[in-house]
Amino acid sequence: MQQNPHSSAAREREKKNPIEIKSEMEEETLNPEPETLTLQENNNGDQPMLDAADQNPNSSSSDSDSDSGSGSDDEDQAQQNLEIQTLEAELATNPSNYDAHVQYIQILRKMADIEKLRRAREAMSMLLPLTPSMWQDWAKDELAMGSGPETFSTVEKLYEQGVSDYLSISLWRDYLNFVRENDPSVKESSPAGISKERDLFERALTAAGLHVSEGNKIWEAYREFEQAICDTIDGTDTQQAREKQIQRIRVIFQRQLSVPHVNMRSTLLAYKAWEMEQGTIVDTGFSDQDGISSHVAAAYQKALEIYNARVHFEEQISQHDMPEIERLEKFMNYLKFEQSSGDPARVQVLYERAIAEFPIASQLWLDYTSYLDKTLKVGRIISNVYSRAVKNCPWVGELWVRYLLSLERGHASEKEIAAVFYKSQQCTFSTLDEYVELFLTRIDGLRRRLSCPVEGEHALDYSLFRDTFQSASDYLSPQMKNTDVLLRLYAYWARLELHLGKDLVAARGVWESLLKISGTMMEAWLGYIAMEIESGHVNEARSIYRRCYGKKFSGTGSEDICYLWLRFEREFGSLDDFDYAERKVAPRLQELQLLRSKQESKLTEERENSLKKNVREKRKQASDVSDEQPPAKRQKDATQKQKKVHGKDYEVQNKAEQNEGKEMKAKGAKDVQNEMKEPVLEKTKVYADQCTAFVSNLSLKANNEHLHQFFSDVGGVVAIRILKDKFTGNSRVSLSLSAGLAYVDFSDDAHLAAAIAKNKQTLLDRKLSIARSNPKRGKKEHGHTDQTGAASGSGETSNEPRARQGSDSAIKRKNTFAVPRNVAALGWITNKPKTQDPDDEKPKSNDEFRNMFLKG
Repeated sequence: MQQNPHSSAAREREKKNPIEIKSEMEEETLNPEPETLTLQENNNGDQPMLDAADQNPNSSSSDSDSDSGSGSDDEDQAQQNLEIQTLEAELATNPSNYDAHVQYIQILRKMADIEKLRRAREAMSMLLPLTPSMWQDWAKDELAMGSGPETFSTVEKLYEQGVSDYLSISLWRDYLNFVRENDPSVKESSPAGISKERDLFERALTAAGLHVSEGNKIWEAYREFEQAICDTIDGTDTQQAREKQIQRIRVIFQRQLSVPHVNMRSTLLAYKAWEMEQGTIVDTGFSDQDGISSHVAAAYQKALEIYNARVHFEEQISQHDMPEIERLEKFMNYLKFEQSSGDPARVQVLYERAIAEFPIASQLWLDYTSYLDKTLKVGRIISNVYSRAVKNCPWVGELWVRYLLSLERGHASEKEIAAVFYKSQQCTFSTLDEYVELFLTRIDGLRRRLSCPVEGEHALDYSLFRDTFQSASDYLSPQMKNTDVLLRLYAYWARLELHLGKDLVAARGVWESLLKISGTMMEAWLGYIAMEIESGHVNEARSIYRRCYGKKFSGTGSEDICYLWLRFEREFGSLDDFDYAERKVAPRLQELQLLRSKQESKLTEERENSLKKNVREKRKQASDVSDEQPPAKRQKDATQKQKKVHGKDYEVQNKAEQNEGKEMKAKGAKDVQNEMKEPVLEKTKVYADQCTAFVSNLSLKANNEHLHQFFSDVGGVVAIRILKDKFTGNSRVSLSLSAGLAYVDFSDDAHLAAAIAKNKQTLLDRKLSIARSNPKRGKKEHGHTDQTGAASGSGETSNEPRARQGSDSAIKRKNTFAVPRNVAALGWITNKPKTQDPDDEKPKSNDEFRNMFLKG
């Protein structure tokens, strides 16, 4: 983003007190002495002579003192030359550096290098606004360098530029005094000169007459000018002219009294005194308004009320010691109040006052231009304000966009609009969206001019349209590749090439260019296809489908493009076309579905691994905490855990059993269930989703894709998890069925119910058993504690088989919680002595029991 070109250090401000206690009527205030450069040169010919106050008062200095002073001057000169070179290099690199411009001008003015100074000021004024004081210095310097018509014309143009940049009462007064003192026609009081000065005063009143705190200065200067003309009228032959001039002064007085200003009572008293001089009224002394006409008194009273309603706002914004952000907020509150009053002229003057104080407050410019767009709609006033806005805040793209629209509403020429657009391209904005909006605004304007040419202008060349689009593409494509914004730009371009340019080949070229940039966007291909279908070119649309159906798009785009091709052939193609598309699409869809299944499995595995890792970390943390405890504390905790093993309030297994089985925490420990119950997915994985189906009697050859196709008519499948052995990777087997087991998650109960309805249907020559997975079911049916130490009173049971413990238990010792015991049948009596091998009485492990079962 471009740096703010108006730093607080460089900004010169006129510190004024907007609430004046007394009226300043002195002539020297209205006609200040010009502060000019000293143009007398020294021996070097390039240094201005010092003022008398700066000269050495001791004229009889020694030669050594002179030599010392000469050496100091040389050092200063060298330092200034070095600073000038540095600033010139900076400005060559960054022409918008406001501080560098100001410093450069100050040094050149100090050195009295007139030509360089003039060029430096002109260069800065072309790019950036100058403060009122800088315009005043420039005008005074030019006026001091010469006289005559050429100098007068030059200075007059400078004042015109200055009063158009910011609202400044002092600058307007300087301008009025300059014309009155230097324009020959005005000095001679010729009709043309008097008319010129009056027009200039009226312009000043239009710009600043409603300025509450300082506008009265312009009114008073206007009255004095007219009074001076009246005083020059003598003789009985000119009595009529004198009466006309007196009436002119009276009107100015009455106009001023109807406008709210500071010192309104002083103005009223001055008016009464003037009328008494003319012999029209007699002061009775009872009231300020005695003797004046009723309509003047009414206007004065209304203006006084308006002023009183604004006094507190004026006091707030006049506090220059207040932080700038707070002063700006006071101005904004004042503006809201003025807008509620409904006087656009007064609102505009207040905006101008705020802009003069805060010229780089971008939001202030946005509010100002927005207000003018709503109230004035069109006109050169709005264009002028926009021109100043982008000059003060060139980094705000929205101002440039509004500026272009304002010029178009005002029926500006294409040359003027193109010039503004060119300037905007030289600026640096903070976001790409601002560039996009700027280009689109320019393109919209060109489209409107091409569709409806402006009367009196030559028809635009269509190449201008293409060049603008190409410029936008060249700038935006590297930063906005594969984005909807770039797609929108190219789609707009192609559509206009087709409908406005009537060039189908060019439109296709636009789409092909986009595909080279954003070929992985399915929407780009579909936009191209839509244009061909809209134009009636079905074969061309088909060829595009054949080009893109095998490409990889994000999300489900790869599948979507295949289905869209089939739909296209169904609606537009022949049966052969449809069959061809189906032959091409079918293997592609299978490939994509298989890839998606692998991705889902991988994602599920990653989630489970992540959960395992978290559990291990938690166990490690718990172990670390236990190790850090003192021996007495650990013994006490161990005793408490041992007691809880035999009670119903069992919560945590002992350390060895935690390493064997699954850590189970959910309102106490859960039962470790037998072999015929629902298998645990992983050592620590617990699925709380109730919309899950448990599938058993599954073929060992079945995979996720088979189950996905099996439930495809049901829909709503979220995830499929076939239980696999942790070490072998093979499907876990239900011992009672010699078949695989799986969980299928559905999005809601409706889909789950539909899936359960497919119970006993065949998949891979096996009738599946499908039931709702409900781990919490039946937990109240058991109250014993099994041999692993889990309290069944708080454990999980289900009507589904439960998977065996992980291999950790097999590594450490054999698990015997579900092993059949050698118990004789009821009523069986035997006299056989118990001399059998001790191993016969030894409980069998799960692995031994499973091998025995499978062999049997």
